[in-house]
Amino acid sequence: MMNRGDFWKLVLFSSLISTGFLYFLLRGPAAVDSLAAPPPAWIPTAVDRSLTEDEAVNIDIYERLGRAVVNITATTIEYNWFYEAIPRQGVGSGFIIDNQGHVVTNYHVIEDAKQLEVTLSDETVLDAEVVGLDPMNDIAVLKIECPIDKCRAVELAASDALKVGQKVLAIGNPFGLQRTLTTGIISSLGRSLRTDYGFVEDVIQTDAAINPGNSGGPLLDTSGRLVGVNTAIFSRTGDSAGIGFAIPSNTLSRILPDLLEHGKVIRPWFGVSGRPVRGRLARALKSPVDEGFLVETVERGSTADLAGIAGGNRRVYYGNTQLLIGGDIITELGGIQVTAGVDLLRALEHKRPGEKTRIVYYRNDRRIEEEIELVGSESNRRRLRF
Repeated sequence: MMNRGDFWKLVLFSSLISTGFLYFLLRGPAAVDSLAAPPPAWIPTAVDRSLTEDEAVNIDIYERLGRAVVNITATTIEYNWFYEAIPRQGVGSGFIIDNQGHVVTNYHVIEDAKQLEVTLSDETVLDAEVVGLDPMNDIAVLKIECPIDKCRAVELAASDALKVGQKVLAIGNPFGLQRTLTTGIISSLGRSLRTDYGFVEDVIQTDAAINPGNSGGPLLDTSGRLVGVNTAIFSRTGDSAGIGFAIPSNTLSRILPDLLEHGKVIRPWFGVSGRPVRGRLARALKSPVDEGFLVETVERGSTADLAGIAGGNRRVYYGNTQLLIGGDIITELGGIQVTAGVDLLRALEHKRPGEKTRIVYYRNDRRIEEEIELVGSESNRRRLRF
């Protein structure tokens, strides 16, 4: 019979054998070799590196049209409390439209600039001069002495053929980062954009990223043709929120000849001032219509003057506001309903001096509808006071 001492000897002997066997399995030659050998090299699978059709289009347009996009530096002069002149610089984008060095940008990019510089794609810096300005459509045309081999021009397309959902590309200089490409789609068409000088009609809305510095740059279709001039964004922070706006190329095509030849857009001069009539004011004046534009003054020699439109003839107070009443109330011009002064501008935007258009207005309770001839003003309505 095994005593207690022999039992523990047997247990110890068995433990030693088990430990040795386990050590051999873990630290034997095969295990040692497998641990010492380097891990097998990773062999990549074959990857197709060819470009997608969409990528190829993006690259082609950027390489072809990148040279047509320029950076514009506008230097304005501000004055401190001691009336010392302090130069301030703003930057924007633009694009070349011909081999003569004409550059299109936004009016607000170069507004009040005392000095203008254009930087080409190869970093060449050239002085620029203003050729034409149209604040109403936020368009300006500059001129640079551009070497013929560096003046790559952008071709204009017809913006009235655009469709919502169509892909577009924007090239510009956001935050001074030159020739940046962004892509998106046309989000909407026919927007109205209010500027400090009126309304721009048929504006293109896009979700292509447009940021400060993109203003004045081109919005292109997938053929690389210009469909719009990037001009504004809707944002609560000042950065792109996916809602950008571009002046349509059709508007640029329409005003460009005037800007190049006359330096301004030749428009009819209607020549009235007044105020909207609606709601309580319409009832207080016993207006024959619910909405319209009350004419208070008519400028001598203007379209309205030659058409016989009558201004106010007596002053009254409406609350704290002084009104000149008794004048005609215009309700329609050129087929556009008139409820405010800006509607008169919209109605005349596509007209030229010498054309005829239809007007509807009320004199007292009598409705008058007639055809009138539009006249212009050589002075562009700018008058000096001495």
